[in-house]
Amino acid sequence: MKKRIPDKLFYKIGETSEIAGLPPHVLRFWENEFKCLNPGKNRTGQRVYTRRDLEIILRIKELLYEEKYTIAGAQKRLAKEFGKGRKPAADSKEVLIRVKKELKNLLRELS
Repeated sequence: MKKRIPDKLFYKIGETSEIAGLPPHVLRFWENEFKCLNPGKNRTGQRVYTRRDLEIILRIKELLYEEKYTIAGAQKRLAKEFGKGRKPAADSKEVLIRVKKELKNLLRELS
């Protein structure tokens, strides 16, 4: 069953935890284990997750809890699905485009 992800640019760890149905310490542990999961941090140092991060988290959960992969097995599978490195620049560009669009909409509303 696919989990519905609310349409937002960023999600704090509490929101991410609630959406994924996982405690925050599991999310922090997975950041160390899965290179493709790399949330940013805001000015106050809080983790901020993107929609892509949430999709990766839900995929990790599916691999570990439903398909019974080991962490090593899930790492290999995710490396094939999402690539070996950190988030590509294209993902960042997509976020910037969405931010720009939202800012333009806000500007129109305020005018």
